[in-house]
Amino acid sequence: MIGFYNYTVVLTYAGFVSAVMGICMAASGNPVISIICLLFSGFCDMFDGKVARTKKDRTDAEKKFGIQIDSLSDLVCFGVLPAMVGYAIGMRRPIQILVLCVYVLNALIRLAYYNVTEEERQANTSEVREYYEGLPVTASALIIPLLFCLRIYFIHFTLAYTIVLGMIAIAFISPIKIRKPDMKMMKIMVAVGICAVVFIIKTIMRQKGI
Repeated sequence: MIGFYNYTVVLTYAGFVSAVMGICMAASGNPVISIICLLFSGFCDMFDGKVARTKKDRTDAEKKFGIQIDSLSDLVCFGVLPAMVGYAIGMRRPIQILVLCVYVLNALIRLAYYNVTEEERQANTSEVREYYEGLPVTASALIIPLLFCLRIYFIHFTLAYTIVLGMIAIAFISPIKIRKPDMKMMKIMVAVGICAVVFIIKTIMRQKGI
């Protein structure tokens, strides 16, 4: 089989599969389950690079392959999946469909731009990146679940989701600088994500009377 199947790509593959499952759940009318899949994909993406860097004898082909599948996976996980969730919760009006299209398109542009600039940066320096330009698409893995946790406070949640998704889409391609999270911040993000999962699961159990 073509491709690479060592442990350095396991988390990327797992996150991608989780996103596909989330898309299927959204298409089946289970957007809440999709949110849990989104959180899991975010968790996988947070650590896949660190896992890959533990393999010191990676070939150039393996490194380039890892970069490519990471971006392709991110487009599905944090571009297509959130859009499918929006469609599942009722974003069906023409303007809302337009927001969904713009969201996915901007995620695509953001990822391609990052790949180009990162390749140029690595050609000129070996220093670790300190800032991102534009909001990383992976931010949706935390923003959208938190929005879902607060959905009981919105009279029209579909409208709120549309507005937030539009704002995220703009942030993807805005020339703003965002500091790359350090390990402390990553731990906080993981903790917040776990709290969101627990809250969502409790909500599901409460709705089913468990």
